[in-house]
Amino acid sequence: MSDSQSLPLPPGSTIGMLGGGQLGRMAALAAASLGYKVHVYSPEVDGPASQVTSLNTVAAYDDWQALEKFAAAIDAVTYEFENVPAATAEFLVKRIPVRPGPNVLRICQNRLREKDFCNSIAVPTTRYAEATNADSLARVTRDFGLPCILKTAEFGYDGKGQVFISYGDDIETAWNAMSGGKETAAAIVEGFVDFRMEISVIIARNGDGSSECYVPVENHHKNHILDQTHAPARITAELADRAEVIARRLAEEMDLQGLLAIEMFVTSDDHILVNEMAPRPHNSGHWTMDACITSQFEQFMRAVAGLSLGSPDRHSNAVMKNLIGDDVDAWQSILTEPGAKLHLYGKAEARPGRKMGHVNRLSPKI
Repeated sequence: MSDSQSLPLPPGSTIGMLGGGQLGRMAALAAASLGYKVHVYSPEVDGPASQVTSLNTVAAYDDWQALEKFAAAIDAVTYEFENVPAATAEFLVKRIPVRPGPNVLRICQNRLREKDFCNSIAVPTTRYAEATNADSLARVTRDFGLPCILKTAEFGYDGKGQVFISYGDDIETAWNAMSGGKETAAAIVEGFVDFRMEISVIIARNGDGSSECYVPVENHHKNHILDQTHAPARITAELADRAEVIARRLAEEMDLQGLLAIEMFVTSDDHILVNEMAPRPHNSGHWTMDACITSQFEQFMRAVAGLSLGSPDRHSNAVMKNLIGDDVDAWQSILTEPGAKLHLYGKAEARPGRKMGHVNRLSPKI
């Protein structure tokens, strides 16, 4: 269908959200402030997003009958994570505007396609190759040399499905650890990068081609999970400009309408390499909720609805700290801190490695 027939969406319209996690929750709250309703579609009962809207469909992503009813009840649809099946997006786009489009989802949900796409438009990435079994992994590691990193091509996040391979490691053991014991699987091998920091850039782009970029931020991980994000990144203005140019090129070449987060490596010799992309709000953008004129979640909803994009300018510097597992038990003491803003996700049970919330600690802009 033609998107021009339905956008920009007037206040009172309903935006569909595929996925019911914390990103959907924060996006739904931002949508409400703009006068929109959000209808959450997720297999999960009582997920974080469903707690903040009365419009919920609990069904599988391949339940075509449920999706048909969902499409009839909304004015446009987006997703809060990229592991929604591509077939679901293709089904919906024939009935309702999908933002970002199915092609963006298809690229970003597979690490091989992601890096192939980057290389096709002259955006540099880490060195990589496909592996489908232990034998092909052995060949790639001989070509690349060690150390290197083996990752699942799809459905990996927070270090899941990733194995670091170093000198003396058994290749078959590494393969089984990544694949869960399967003899064949879709995987990618990436050469080891001597990087001095990971940064990320979040860009919003509208259907008319206008775009807005947030300042690059610096990410620090613990146990393969994002621990802290420092905004802005401690890099030169020239490196920040180059990172933004890369983000704008990726968004334009994919014809993005929505939000795109790009994780990048800054190497020891000041090259910038794209690592991964996500076509939705990102953990490394949570600082924008309290330190920017327009948060990433409001910007996301503006782009999906076809509204004018807001200013991404920051009025404060910030350090975002994830509250993982039992970290959330400190919520009372966090509330006593001057300059700290607490955000909890409504999850009932704290488990190791589970993101329960985050805190943004603000300081004067420098």
